[in-house]
Amino acid sequence: MHTVYILKCADGSHYVGCTSYLDERLIRHNRGEVHHTKSRLPLEVVTTINFPDKYKAFAFEKYLKSGSGRTFMYKRLV
Repeated sequence: MHTVYILKCADGSHYVGCTSYLDERLIRHNRGEVHHTKSRLPLEVVTTINFPDKYKAFAFEKYLKSGSGRTFMYKRLV
């Protein structure tokens, strides 16, 4: 199972990621081990979406990071 997740950062921005080990990944984020979020702690999980196919999960993560995907995310997921 692969999970696409959205985190709300302390500065009000959102981070989108994908992993097959969500609990471990969130621990790394909160320890400041992830470059893109270490300066924006603390983090809050907003949304998680599970996919049985890793390619579909990565494609959805990529979509959420695009212009129209960001619009969809802010309108429907956060």
